[in-house]
Amino acid sequence: MLKKICLLFCVGASLAWGNPGAYQPQQGDVIFQSSPNPMGMDLVDMIEGATGSVYSHCGMVIWHQNQWQVIEAVGPVQIISLTNWQARGRGKKIWAYRLQDSSQKHIPAAITAMKRDIGKPYDSRYRLDDAAIYCSELIYRGWKSATGKGLGKTVVLQELNWQPYRKIIVALEGSEQIPLTREIITPRDLAKAPELTRVWPVADVAKKKAD
Repeated sequence: MLKKICLLFCVGASLAWGNPGAYQPQQGDVIFQSSPNPMGMDLVDMIEGATGSVYSHCGMVIWHQNQWQVIEAVGPVQIISLTNWQARGRGKKIWAYRLQDSSQKHIPAAITAMKRDIGKPYDSRYRLDDAAIYCSELIYRGWKSATGKGLGKTVVLQELNWQPYRKIIVALEGSEQIPLTREIITPRDLAKAPELTRVWPVADVAKKKAD
């Protein structure tokens, strides 16, 4: 009896995403949020301020252990339930982008590659290497492993509004020398990938099409 109750609960929880008006997740969706910033976290301020975007964190939606979950790099690379991922964001708001039909075939290989990074530490210096991983890098690397090219266009630090965050960068680098030519894939630039189309929030999508 207890097993039946648990099964019904799990099914009900997963079907909650199917309610009319709710975000309808799909394997491989790239989702974005504004990270919680209750005490003025330097990293969050820097990511949003330097890119001029509300996107300060991202992950990829996967169907894992019979529920919708998200693979992300937020501390160590990990998998977390989609419900908890959304609840953690500022205002519980998410933005979802979906890969074009022609790109869908690469999703399983990309997810497999991303899972190989599980447990790796977070890279607060934002380097494109495999020692430590940041959120948009995780997706970029996974996609590159699956397709031979990254998802989104990389930028170098000097192209961003880095100057107000010089003290933060110096503290992270442990040096007064700013790595202006360091190549970075930001959440903002990941979202601009031509392979992605925004599918949520619906109102935002409709407005964008009308503009």
